[in-house]
Amino acid sequence: MTNSANVTQPLELIYLDANATTPVLPQAAAAALSTMETIFGNPSSSHITGLQAKQLMENTRHKAKHIIGAGNGDVIFTSGATEGIQTAILSALVHARKTLDSNKTYTLLYGATEHKAVPESLKHWKELLGINAELKEIPVNEIGQLDTDFIAREVPNAIMICTMAVNNETGVYQDLAHLDQVIRTNNHQVFWMVDCVQALGKTALKLASTSIDYAPFSGHKLYAPKGIGFVYVKENAPFTAFIAGGGQEGGMRSGTENLPGMAALSVIFDMLSNPNDDGFKSVTVLEGFRQQLVAALTQAFPSIVFNHSFENSVPTTLNFAIPGFSSKEMMDLFDAANMRVSSGSACSSKVTSSFVLDAMGLPAWRSESAIRMSFGPAMTQQQVDQTCDRITFCANALIQSCLVTTNTDDSANKNELSGLMQFKEGGSCCWLYVDGSSKNAVIIDPLAEISQRLQTIVACQALTLTAIIDTHGHADHLSCRPSLAEKLSINQPTDALGWPTDSSDVTINGQQYSTLNIGDKYLVKVETPGHTDDSISLLLCDSLATNSTGELNVRYAFCGDTILIGSLGRTNFSTSSAPAMYSSLQLLNKLIGKQTLICPSHDYHNEFATNIAAEMATQCMLKQIIDNTMTSDEFVIKKAALDSHIIDQSGSEIICGAFIKDNHLLAIEQYNSDSLATAMAQLATINLIDIRESHEYALHRDNRFSSNVPLTRLVDFIGDNELNKQDKIVLVCRSGSRSHLAAQTLARLGFDKVGHLTGGYALNQ
Repeated sequence: MTNSANVTQPLELIYLDANATTPVLPQAAAAALSTMETIFGNPSSSHITGLQAKQLMENTRHKAKHIIGAGNGDVIFTSGATEGIQTAILSALVHARKTLDSNKTYTLLYGATEHKAVPESLKHWKELLGINAELKEIPVNEIGQLDTDFIAREVPNAIMICTMAVNNETGVYQDLAHLDQVIRTNNHQVFWMVDCVQALGKTALKLASTSIDYAPFSGHKLYAPKGIGFVYVKENAPFTAFIAGGGQEGGMRSGTENLPGMAALSVIFDMLSNPNDDGFKSVTVLEGFRQQLVAALTQAFPSIVFNHSFENSVPTTLNFAIPGFSSKEMMDLFDAANMRVSSGSACSSKVTSSFVLDAMGLPAWRSESAIRMSFGPAMTQQQVDQTCDRITFCANALIQSCLVTTNTDDSANKNELSGLMQFKEGGSCCWLYVDGSSKNAVIIDPLAEISQRLQTIVACQALTLTAIIDTHGHADHLSCRPSLAEKLSINQPTDALGWPTDSSDVTINGQQYSTLNIGDKYLVKVETPGHTDDSISLLLCDSLATNSTGELNVRYAFCGDTILIGSLGRTNFSTSSAPAMYSSLQLLNKLIGKQTLICPSHDYHNEFATNIAAEMATQCMLKQIIDNTMTSDEFVIKKAALDSHIIDQSGSEIICGAFIKDNHLLAIEQYNSDSLATAMAQLATINLIDIRESHEYALHRDNRFSSNVPLTRLVDFIGDNELNKQDKIVLVCRSGSRSHLAAQTLARLGFDKVGHLTGGYALNQ
């Protein structure tokens, strides 16, 4: 390929993750910078510079009290909401401990959808203070409202109750006045903290008119810098300093004050207080923005489901799920279009599901597929219009990749599919092979979770399915093959695994095998019992001729769970047989040789595919079987010992292979933009490959990476490039994680000169 240095200019950034953090408004940043340069004094100093600093601090405090309706309550500046939460909980528990009955067990109540900082802090401080109290989670209903009947029953025995004004994942707000009535009707003394972080600037607050004792706030959620926040403390509410020391903040919070942060907050408060300032939009305008975004999303993704009611949520948060797409897939899609969204709370980005949506009782797929779009009151009409255009742009990319279908014929724009695709759900794999010329296809080991995606691809590509086949009866899931065959109108007679009974028979090496034609390829069925008694392997062959050693010309071997990556399939199921597996392994070696790509039913460590040579290098037992240095009887004994440890390794999950490989990382060449440019200047050719999915690649790419090999097509790429393993290859993706996985696989399978762009597009724009 040509080593062009051109880079596609990315689309203008659209930031829609305001509930995680916000950019600092230029006015706020200017105020902070000016303060650092001119009003840099210590507010505790008595000279003029110190007095000027103190005046700025007190003016900001006065504005904060006005904005939240603090009345005679105190506003204490903190580093942010987490410190405010600690301050509130510590203050309440220290005071309560003085009068608690040591023989009685009390409760600490918190909302089920509360930010995890709250229950974790309650647990921490009650244990540290030695308080005999049980943490109890207040349930919520399907629209996220707290169960007030539960509160009424439990609050009489509670020391403290913690709720939130607005939820960070869904935007759902609570009726504070009603909660106030329920709480105080049943307990006048209980301490009440309300997390108001997401409420500031989005809903009116009059805290002094409530019985709320403590309310934390954070500046970076509303266009101020990180590291500045404040906590409201009701008049006469008990207080214990969380940070002691120099006595700043009247002894209530020691530590040198963050004056630049306060200056930025002061600007934000001015904007909030001035109804004529169009920097912050009114609730009415924000509701109009939400309506426009909802319309665009619904038109682009007709099956979209919103995870909260608009009747009880602030207009600046949209939480939704799109059937058939995981939250990661949608985040990658939006990221490629330079739109920043989130899968939920930024504090739980590694969690696969949302505890907030789980608490609301929503179906698991909606929790696991949730996307959050959140913006702030400084959102503009132009930004909303751009977002709507970008949403349409994303949907069109999915249509082009045949991941969604439309009622119109878009065949001129769609990517024609040919070759092998791999789909994964957890550790399970499904394979789709398409002959591009004839449009004949076969699905191997279908998974219910991707059934709809398979149907969409088959319809969009106008494929003719030859068969849908399982390699064995799966222990960890019920095959969706019968229902998928019905939906795709495949009515042919088959055996129990889906192999058509009208297939042809051929003789190979003196043995008879059944075959199917997939375009100009042959799919050969080989009985390979062992993992289960019905286990088969499916060999996709270019021809049915064998070489001098009896090997078939096999392009891909679908061996189910007989040979896994780093593992042999377990043989301790009721239908397993270790002696049969021993024979099956030797048969496979004779038919496919050591270099044929093996496409397994399970891939637990994102390693995609393997071959017998690679597995012999890491699996001593397999090597001994292939080399005939281990007998069948010896294998039975060693395999039983190995399988006996599987349950301990897996817990409740059914694992189909006992892992005997040390999953170490291979040495991969690491590039950044500078080192890649140097390498390109020194070498005539480098195969630069973008391994994101095709819809991501269509939205934005570096023009140097003019080849696109999605991870779903990685095994197909390996199969097509068996003779090019000495080529210099550099891979790139969004963040560097997928490219690193792909590079590891290529290196393990003999590609000697593979590297990847560390940090991906995210760090190399």
